[in-house]
Amino acid sequence: MVTGMELQDLNLRNKYFDAEQFRADFPALNNQSVYLDSAATALKPQAMIDATIQYYAHNTATAERSLHHNALQVTQTIHTTRENVANLIHAKHSHEIIWTRGTTESINLIAQSYARPLLQPGDEIIVSELEHHSNLLPWLIVAKQTGAKVIQWSADIDELSSLISSRTKIVAVTQMSNVTGFCPDLAQISQLVHQNNAILVVDGAQGIVHQPINVDKLNIDFYAFSAHKLYAPTGLGVLYGKATLLEQMSVWQGGGKMLKTTTFSEFQVAQLPYKFEAGTQNIAGIVGLNASLSWLNKWDEVQADNYLIQLSNYARSQLKQFDDIQFYSVEGSPIISFNFKHIHHNDIAILLGDQNIAIRTGELCAQPLMNKLGCHGVIRISLMPYNNQQDIDKLITALNNAIEIFA
Repeated sequence: MVTGMELQDLNLRNKYFDAEQFRADFPALNNQSVYLDSAATALKPQAMIDATIQYYAHNTATAERSLHHNALQVTQTIHTTRENVANLIHAKHSHEIIWTRGTTESINLIAQSYARPLLQPGDEIIVSELEHHSNLLPWLIVAKQTGAKVIQWSADIDELSSLISSRTKIVAVTQMSNVTGFCPDLAQISQLVHQNNAILVVDGAQGIVHQPINVDKLNIDFYAFSAHKLYAPTGLGVLYGKATLLEQMSVWQGGGKMLKTTTFSEFQVAQLPYKFEAGTQNIAGIVGLNASLSWLNKWDEVQADNYLIQLSNYARSQLKQFDDIQFYSVEGSPIISFNFKHIHHNDIAILLGDQNIAIRTGELCAQPLMNKLGCHGVIRISLMPYNNQQDIDKLITALNNAIEIFA
């Protein structure tokens, strides 16, 4: 008889990674374009596309309401996906997984439903300089609403030790910077935060696809990510919160399925996770996410990550041939941000776009970090395991052509 542990070990041994096979699963790469903008949104595998088409073409139904066959099937898929997401991030319970529209909505929900009733004038929210606007603006808004104060932090552990105090109620930090690719030490941060009786909020939008995360082991209080950066559809997000915190939070939106009973004078909210899921959810997005997670499960993530590090190192070595290049990202990261000293970043983007190469330029929704770096924007290429050396070679050729034009 095969035990559960032995079956898990067998599944792990059966996993593998083949870069060409991985790439072949993405129909968007069948043309001659080069996609180097995955930090903005990942391309979608055929398995996910097929699942969403199947839902819309043959299995359309709402969930948690009707009792016909398609509705029951969709309801079960949503339950299964919630469990799969909980397993992905190592949450203790599937009811700690809340569906939202994305990382932005998830963090706004935390700010308004958890932080706003808690914060008092003089309380402090420590936010790292690395943050995307989605993990800064919600805290600025709730600070203005409550009289609390947002404290700027460089993401250095020693500095956090000096900043954190009895006034600190929340510490917000990214898992991976969308500009520099830097990954803060969440274990040390979490230990320090909880030693001071504060709450840790982690933005996993960039990190979820590149790093395994264990919210239970790391003692993370809230964790948020967007499905579209994990090879899944847009318009769907995940908010993880410890059950004890979610249960004490007031509801943020009212509507169908988030209540047990209601009259014209009062209502009783539903249990987790439904109290935060008013209205019809992005069902097709959840179906697509489930398909993406199943597809991802067949690949060895360690081998894929090693491949990506090698590809990133190759890209950086090729970019170093340009004398006037300035890098802003850390070595070995799938995110590579840089500038040419005498050429505007947007001019580079336009010329590369004319050569069918997709990159991202600008402030990357991180204005405070740009100010810290002393620039008004950067050129960013972001890699996934579906990229290859030929993509980098085409990028270098296109950059040479662009620089010749400006010269």
